[in-house]
Amino acid sequence: MRTLIIEDDFSSRILMHKMLSPYGEVHVAENGREALGILKDIHVPSDWYDLICLDIMMPEMDGHTTLENIRSLEDSLSLRPGDRAKIIMTTALSDSESVVGAFKKNCDSYIVKPVERAKLLKQLRKLSLL
Repeated sequence: MRTLIIEDDFSSRILMHKMLSPYGEVHVAENGREALGILKDIHVPSDWYDLICLDIMMPEMDGHTTLENIRSLEDSLSLRPGDRAKIIMTTALSDSESVVGAFKKNCDSYIVKPVERAKLLKQLRKLSLL
């Protein structure tokens, strides 16, 4: 599984990297702008990420805007639904507006922080990534 973690909090990045690295290649970005730079350098659909873990509250570009940009980029690459990244929003926000807003922008799952290994693995199984 090829994973991109987009998270501005250093401790959260390290924790998620530790949880996900046993399952494959893991890259990290500190914010949405950095992540989009990484994603725009991918020109071959087979190099696309299987999983993107995306925080909502980040400087420079929030997670909702980043999510919209990722899905637009997937459209521009003509990625088929099965080839698109599964995107899990990972955030401290649990209000209905944040949750519903993320799903309206086509996230695949939503985990309220703190991200616990059991919760994350449950979502990965649910998304057929494990």
